[in-house]
Amino acid sequence: MYRVFEALDELVAIVEEARGIPPTRSCIVPRGDVLELLDDVRDALPGELDDAQDVLDHRDKIVSDARASAETTVSGANQQAEHAIGSARAEADRILADAKAHADRMVAEASAHADHLVATAQLEADRVVADGNAEYEEATGRARVESERMIEAGKATYERAVADGLAEQERLVSQTEVVRAAHAESAKVIDAAHAEADRLREECDHYVDGRLADFEETLSSALRTVGRGRHQLRTGAGAPDYVTEHRR
Repeated sequence: MYRVFEALDELVAIVEEARGIPPTRSCIVPRGDVLELLDDVRDALPGELDDAQDVLDHRDKIVSDARASAETTVSGANQQAEHAIGSARAEADRILADAKAHADRMVAEASAHADHLVATAQLEADRVVADGNAEYEEATGRARVESERMIEAGKATYERAVADGLAEQERLVSQTEVVRAAHAESAKVIDAAHAEADRLREECDHYVDGRLADFEETLSSALRTVGRGRHQLRTGAGAPDYVTEHRR
């Protein structure tokens, strides 16, 4: 095919360089050279045409083979893609099932731990309340005993003072000149006895009030501890403070 283009280029050059025949557009070309070039073109064209015809003849087969190969490739790729998608879906289902089982296990463990913490906190709260009640009963009993003792002492003092006053009054009644003074002294002694009894009763009340205030502070501290423990259980902030204090 290269020789055909080369011969045609030489023919074009001969025609362009040929001497013209005025006044026409004709020209004089060397016949021998032109014929030789035309023979070269004629000899070269059949082989090139045969090659082109062969290409045209095999075009349909090449296209058909290429289409079949493409369809086979696409079918194989679709099968591989479906297999890969199926495998990926199965793997995703397995991973999802494992994750769900792990999550269920963690929820069960967390629930069991929370139940244990609540039970422990309830037991500790019951113990603290029981200890508080016992201490309250003990403090109340001691205060009651002390109050009764002080009241009895006040009554004995009062009765002794009254008896002394009455004895003194009876001793002085026999003496006319000192009757008025005896009455005054007796009244003074009686008033003093009443004042002493009131003082003892006030001291007893102060003592009982102080013991009850101490017990109130103890109960308030226990209630604050239980409140913090319940808050820590609800927020998951770790072991309650009263558990740590109890361990200490």
